[in-house]
Amino acid sequence: MKAFDDLIDIVRRLRSPDGCPWDREQTRESLIPYFIEEVHEAVETIEKRETDKLKYELGDVLLHIVFQTVIAEENGEFDFEDVLNGIRNKMVSRHPHVFARDREYSPREAKDIWEQEKSKEAREHLLDGIPKSLPELHRSFRMQQKAAAVGFDWDNVDEVWKKLDEEIGEFKEALAGGDRQEAEDEYGDILFALVNLSRFYDLHPEQALKRSNEKFYRRFSAIEDHYKAAGATMRDATLEELDAVWEGVKKKETKRKA
Repeated sequence: MKAFDDLIDIVRRLRSPDGCPWDREQTRESLIPYFIEEVHEAVETIEKRETDKLKYELGDVLLHIVFQTVIAEENGEFDFEDVLNGIRNKMVSRHPHVFARDREYSPREAKDIWEQEKSKEAREHLLDGIPKSLPELHRSFRMQQKAAAVGFDWDNVDEVWKKLDEEIGEFKEALAGGDRQEAEDEYGDILFALVNLSRFYDLHPEQALKRSNEKFYRRFSAIEDHYKAAGATMRDATLEELDAVWEGVKKKETKRKA
């Protein structure tokens, strides 16, 4: 599209000797924080269903993709045609159930095929393709998905529940033993087991925790507002009083949902 070509030309101009001094001095590494921020802003608009704003946020993400590719062009490493051919070929190879269709596939089967095709890529280990910079709950989820795609998985969810109970017991034993490092390891195993559980119920742990965080933020802020309106502070209230206000906030939310 002409609009895409125009954007590429603009970034090339910004990076040129007579372009923008700030844009010229940027490197791949210096752009990372801004790239991450733009992705998060796009995600936030999706979650808020702000469709009109989303097109601008996606444009900001696209700008960073163009920026990184222009830098690669300057270094003689690859160009836009390489990027587009790479993703085109990848999408075709990972969807044999679409481009070499022999029958209908369920969403779960399609996902398994994607992971199996991805595992064929040239990596020393299956899990190497998962960035270590991901939030740990999401990283755990993706590792378990990849392992499951090659058959390393529980047979049914009952076994996952048993594993969770086992890990909780081991955590309690570690706490009783007073070994902080061991307790931390066992607590991590509980979280890992919970991620496994969420996968079996088709829930994403990162999203679930985000919803709980937002719920706590909303309700705690409502408690603060309650005491500010009364000319008092939370610090002067007892735990029982705070809990009573908390329950009141919960009831109001429940009524609004109804």
